[in-house]
Amino acid sequence: MLFDLTKRGTEKSPTLKKNRNSNIQKLMMSGILLIGLPFGVKYAEANQSEDFQTIHHVYLDDEYIGLVADEEKLEQLQAEKIEEAKKEYAEYSLAIQESLSIVPERVFSVKADDESVLTQLDQELAVETEGIGVQVNDEIALHVKDEESYEEVIKAFTLQSVSEEELVAYEAAQEEDTEFHELAEGETRIAKMIFSADMEPITEKIKPEEILTVSEAVEVLNTGALAEKKYEVQAGDVIGKIANKHSMKTKELIAINDDITEETVLQIGDELNVTFVKPYVELEVHYESKNKQRIAYEKVTKKDGKMDKGKKKVTQEGKDGEKEITDYVRKKNGQVIGRSIIDEEILSEPVEEITIVGTKVTPSKGIGTFKWPTVGGYVSSQMGQRWGRLHRGIDIARPSNRTILAADNGVVVSTGTEGGYGNRIIIDHNNGYRTLYAHLSSISVKPGQTVSAGSSIGIMGSTGNSTGVHLHFEVTKNGTLINPLSVLN
Repeated sequence: MLFDLTKRGTEKSPTLKKNRNSNIQKLMMSGILLIGLPFGVKYAEANQSEDFQTIHHVYLDDEYIGLVADEEKLEQLQAEKIEEAKKEYAEYSLAIQESLSIVPERVFSVKADDESVLTQLDQELAVETEGIGVQVNDEIALHVKDEESYEEVIKAFTLQSVSEEELVAYEAAQEEDTEFHELAEGETRIAKMIFSADMEPITEKIKPEEILTVSEAVEVLNTGALAEKKYEVQAGDVIGKIANKHSMKTKELIAINDDITEETVLQIGDELNVTFVKPYVELEVHYESKNKQRIAYEKVTKKDGKMDKGKKKVTQEGKDGEKEITDYVRKKNGQVIGRSIIDEEILSEPVEEITIVGTKVTPSKGIGTFKWPTVGGYVSSQMGQRWGRLHRGIDIARPSNRTILAADNGVVVSTGTEGGYGNRIIIDHNNGYRTLYAHLSSISVKPGQTVSAGSSIGIMGSTGNSTGVHLHFEVTKNGTLINPLSVLN
């Protein structure tokens, strides 16, 4: 085979991409040097021969595909690829991928395999367009149509965490490049926005099917992936093995599969979600706001030994104070992750509420707080109408023991039997209150005797009009009957 060195590398068609890199040149020169004929003689003969033809060496992604003799078939295949892609991506400027290289050569005789090469190219050759790769740190995370789409993605991603109004105000402040004005009362503004990674638009050739919509691009930034991946459990699989196979921790795999735990026995054919959400980018927003806040007043109690126990008197009314605070709140993806106060000014001090309480105890005088008059038990009958007449108090039955207790300090004014009450006791607490204890089986106090709250005054019984052992208990205040349950502790 003789090569026409005067024609080497001639470009026949401007639609084909030519590659004259030095490596290919070196490769072909090596082939020439291996030809076993005298160089001078054959060179002269080659120049005079009219039997030379042009063949085309085809490379794709630096991989040698083969030889094609018919250049028009190559052009036709590329044109068909572009026309087919235009049916779906008419809005893009389309071209054959740049990594296709075609190197023409003039040769004396060679056997090309057009159909085989064209078939392989038809399967592997891609159509490209110019688009924008969104670079997150040093990685291209996704692709969008153009820089305008890139700006829309950044805005849509940001608006997940802030409102449109907040974003407009923040951007306006950034453009002015001036110090923030002093916050007004009730005002909140964005002080800072921090993306967790550097993002940059990179212009590059991409396949049109790789271009995402704005909403798809935002989802990828949020999750690190566009769609969930599923894994089908195989024989011998365990949770830890599956997690390791997908570069995950066991707890991460469990976290994204609600129906499994570390103890779950997996079945062959089960499907597990193996997409662990790891956002490409997160947004931290810092807010500052100025507001007035109430300073609650304190309640102070002072004791007075000259005032009867149970009595109290407010000598100074409490009043809330007020302060103005500047809050600094940090949020990530809309969730509060930190809060601090960066400035605080007291506008008015709070005023304490002072209450004087009596501590003086007079054995014959009640303190106004009534103890339960039995040792345990429950209310078996309420005060009110019963059996066609007024039931003047409450009945207490089934105590732990049958001892009857004075409900408060006071003086016994009456004991003995009285009609339907049977054996009963009346105590005057010398503060407007009187208590009555009825149906006792025995009485252990006498009229005129001073009793203290909780002291024993008799034994529960069933004397008088009674259907069983219980205590009938009444309370009057300034001569008026009241419901005992309103004053009993």
